[in-house]
Amino acid sequence: MTTPADDDSYQHWEDDVLGPALRKAPERREHFETSSGIALERVYHPSAAARAYAAQLGYPGQYPFTRGIQATMYRGRLWTMRQYAGFATAEESNHRYKYLLAQGQTGLSVAFDLPTQIGYDADDPLALGEVGKVGVSISSLDDMARLFDGIPLDKVSTSMTINAPASVLLALYIAVARRQGVAAHKLRGTIQNDILKEYIARGTYIFPPAPSMRLITDIFQYCRAEAPQWNTISISGYHIREAGSTAVQEVAFTLANGLAYVQAALEAGLPVDEFASQLSFFFNAHNQFLEEVAKFRAARRMWARLMRDRFGARDPKSWMLRFHTQTGGSTLTAQQPLNNVVRVALQALAAVLGGTQSLHTNSLDEALALPSESAVRVALRTQQIIAHEAGVADTIDPLAGAYAIESLTDEIEQRATAYLAQIDALGGALRAIEAGFMQREIQDAAYRWQQAVERKEAIVVGVNEFQSEESTGVERLRVDPAIEAQAVERLAALRARRDNVAVAAQRERLANAAAGRDNLMPILIACVEADVTVGEICHTLRRVWGEYRPAAW
Repeated sequence: MTTPADDDSYQHWEDDVLGPALRKAPERREHFETSSGIALERVYHPSAAARAYAAQLGYPGQYPFTRGIQATMYRGRLWTMRQYAGFATAEESNHRYKYLLAQGQTGLSVAFDLPTQIGYDADDPLALGEVGKVGVSISSLDDMARLFDGIPLDKVSTSMTINAPASVLLALYIAVARRQGVAAHKLRGTIQNDILKEYIARGTYIFPPAPSMRLITDIFQYCRAEAPQWNTISISGYHIREAGSTAVQEVAFTLANGLAYVQAALEAGLPVDEFASQLSFFFNAHNQFLEEVAKFRAARRMWARLMRDRFGARDPKSWMLRFHTQTGGSTLTAQQPLNNVVRVALQALAAVLGGTQSLHTNSLDEALALPSESAVRVALRTQQIIAHEAGVADTIDPLAGAYAIESLTDEIEQRATAYLAQIDALGGALRAIEAGFMQREIQDAAYRWQQAVERKEAIVVGVNEFQSEESTGVERLRVDPAIEAQAVERLAALRARRDNVAVAAQRERLANAAAGRDNLMPILIACVEADVTVGEICHTLRRVWGEYRPAAW
């Protein structure tokens, strides 16, 4: 426990005010700490956050960007309100996108179904029963065109949550834009394209690490020249946190992956200041409000220092950690689902106070099913109320200088930096993943949390305390099983009418290029424009590169 500079006044408070209060009513528990095990002090004061204030915080839009990457932050432009959506068919998802845009959403965010995520067409036997279930089914250029029908791609910013086949889906998006008469350099948005976190926490990988990293750096190189407004990767801590990590681990492992991508790009011959400004990040917002605000600030400061000092980046845009936030899906409960509205509101507020560039707010029913229209509208309204009614967007970094926030920011940075040192000692992120280091750390943290819930050391309202017997009363979205048969029929019709000689030629060209060193993006665009399907492209690459099989550890 630290003491303030004026020790006499602190001692007076402790003896004459605190002591009698504790004797009358002891504190709720002996120790208070964050999800990362950071002890929370009873009271914070200047000496607890003794620091060179200007050096640690700076000003908004100025290195080290602790207080935000834009000089005016939300006083100039609000964050992008980007509700993650996609289910069933391209037509149904298109309807949901238009609905959300009409309700005031300012950016699109596409969820793909599991077969699409791992490179299988809707008619593949391995796709059986999964088509359109957790996202929209996309197998062809025709599917992608229907998904964005009536949505001018030069007028919206689109985020696509896709990883192993990210290059293929980006090729489809560029091809749809061309159909609309929109050049790639006018496109704005983000492709997730983060394979390392798939190896760590999520599992929708296809190819081994080396060709997977090549696909990523090919995207970096292509977009630098052809799509300079496009974010080429969204380095994701979200799924690391969903797998059970602490806030500190989320920061450390995400930045470690980011360092690996930067290093891979440098080894591919790309100068750091020519691609770094197109990198972006994706973080989770969990329930421990103060820790979450501090987490975002610490991550931003750490990345600025790493890019400047480790990689020698000289352009201030290369130092900026720009990030999207999604509220914590794993914090939502099927019990008393209306409570999730409160959880999401607090998490979204933490993201805004932490300086996010875009935000998705989960719907109250997501522990039960895909979001209904009414639930997703409430989720969007949550952001709008924070933006337009709460007043927190009217001043920059409103919690700056708060002793608790600054102390937590420093502590998260110190602990995450220690993790980075361990990962560096193992040889970097990929070697640490192969050794199972990050996976074990996350599993241990998840186990500790579950034990705390079971012992009621951590209270989850409606789950291990304050339970009630009641019907959820929540409308549920259901995906019609018939959509799978419809998708199969569409693919059969496509295969019958396309030029299959041209398809075979494009697949052969792709295989030859994959075995060589040419940038694959132009070839992938030519493939999808010739109606080669997502599954056919991925199977072609599987034959050349093989599939990833995680090692036992």
